[in-house]
Amino acid sequence: MIIAVSERKVQLGLGLIGVGKPWGVVPNPVPSERDAVELLAFAFELGVRYFDTAPSYGDGVSEHRLGRFVNSLSPADRAKVTIATKFGEHWNPASGEPYPDHSFDSLTRSLERSMERLGRIDVLQLHKTTPQALTSEAVAQAWDFAESLDIRQLGASISDLESARLAIADPRYAMLQMPFNESHPALAPVLQQAAARRMWIAVNRPFAMGAIARNRRAAFRFILEQDFSGVILSGTTSREHLRENWVAFQSAV
Repeated sequence: MIIAVSERKVQLGLGLIGVGKPWGVVPNPVPSERDAVELLAFAFELGVRYFDTAPSYGDGVSEHRLGRFVNSLSPADRAKVTIATKFGEHWNPASGEPYPDHSFDSLTRSLERSMERLGRIDVLQLHKTTPQALTSEAVAQAWDFAESLDIRQLGASISDLESARLAIADPRYAMLQMPFNESHPALAPVLQQAAARRMWIAVNRPFAMGAIARNRRAAFRFILEQDFSGVILSGTTSREHLRENWVAFQSAV
């Protein structure tokens, strides 16, 4: 299992989609590289130790910025950080949009580029997961390739029940990422089943992409009512909002 970077069962992490591309109910502009790196440094100063990114978050922009930040840390501080990324969704520079591709060649090329940007990957998740991808030989071979790069924690980012069922049943997967919040509680049984298998769980969209961010403490408490070990991912690009999220999370735990 993944070794938590906090003594608590559930910690607050930072999702970095907004660092690479516009995101949210009302998409915010992508911050400059300087502002993005300052956000990451601020998050680390607060106590955030889990950072979740993906190569499709703006043609590798999010990964590049995270890699630049972690490379600026001392070896001792860098060892405290958990770097989570994904493969399976890619970026089309011509259209400026992501697209899924779970072929072996695409997965391995994507992973090699991610390693170049990040230097180290602690957690690798299959992105845009489908039942077909989870049962494909290409994905199985890509996991073998990932393990040959010394990536030991494998998982799936899921959004449908069948993909969740397959991932939970597969012993290769040690973690699961999923959307879960008060306005989208449909995956509560999945969260419970994954927790029963002692999987590490990353909950994304705790505020429904900002739609229910008005009462953050209540939003966190709704998620924390579930009994699981893992991380709740804040997706903000604002240092002020991140501080507010941190305070709300600490009071909700």
